[in-house]
Amino acid sequence: MDIFWILVPVLVFIVLPAFRIVQQYEKGVVFRFGKIVGLREPGLTMVIPYIDSVRKVDLRTITLPIPPQKIITKDNVSVDISAVAYYQVTDAVKSIVAIASVMSAIDQIAQTTIRNIVGKFQLDEILSERVTINQEIRNVLDQHTEPWGVVVSLVEIKDIELPENMQRAMAKQAEAEREKRAKIIAAEGEFLSVQKLADAADVISEHPIALQLRNLQTMAEISVEKNSTIIFPAQFMGTLNDIRKFIADEGAKKL
Repeated sequence: MDIFWILVPVLVFIVLPAFRIVQQYEKGVVFRFGKIVGLREPGLTMVIPYIDSVRKVDLRTITLPIPPQKIITKDNVSVDISAVAYYQVTDAVKSIVAIASVMSAIDQIAQTTIRNIVGKFQLDEILSERVTINQEIRNVLDQHTEPWGVVVSLVEIKDIELPENMQRAMAKQAEAEREKRAKIIAAEGEFLSVQKLADAADVISEHPIALQLRNLQTMAEISVEKNSTIIFPAQFMGTLNDIRKFIADEGAKKL
C-alpha cells in the first residue's frame, strides 16, 4: 500500500509530464535550459520533465491575407491593392531562432514589397501583367524569408480598387475603342462592296446584254407581288424599241 502512494506522485509529477504528442503536420523543437538539443518527429515522444520544453512548429502551408495597400502607380494613379501570400516553414529551428514571429514578419515585409514593386508599373501594366508582378513580389519575399527557414510559394494580387473617376474614364475609353472597331469593320465592308460593284461594272461593260438580263431578273422578282407597280427603266424601253426595229427590218427583207 505504501508503494502505491509512492508510485502515484511519481506517475503524476514525473512520468506523465515527460510525454509529448507531436501532430503529423508539426515538428517539435526541444529546448534544454534554453538551448536547442534536438528535434522531435510526429507521434508520441519523451523529454526530461521540468528541464526540457518543446516548441511545436506548424509545417503546413499558411494562407496570409494582405490588407489593401494604397499605392501611387508610375503614371500617378492612386489604387488600393490587396493580395494573398502562401508560405511554408521548411526549417523549424530557424523559424524559432531567427525571427520572433514568422507570420507578423511576412505580413509586414509583404505590404512593403507590394507597395515598392507595384509603384514601378503604370496602371495599364498592373491590370494586364499580374503574373509578372506576382512573380517579382514572390522573388523579393523569398529572399527575405529564406534566412528564417520559410519559403513563400505563391503571392497573388487579389483585388485592385480604382477611383470612380478613373473607372468612368476607362469605361469611356473602352466604349470609344469598340466604336472605332465597329467603324473600321463597317468601312471594310463598304470597301469590299464597292470593289465587288466595280468588278461587276467591268463585266457589264464587256457584255452589255448582262445588264438587260439583270433587269429582267429584277422585274421577275418584283412581279411575284401582285400589288406591285412595275416601272420600266428607259434603258429597258430602248431595248424593246431595238427589238421592234429588228423585227420590222426582218419583215421588210422577206417582202
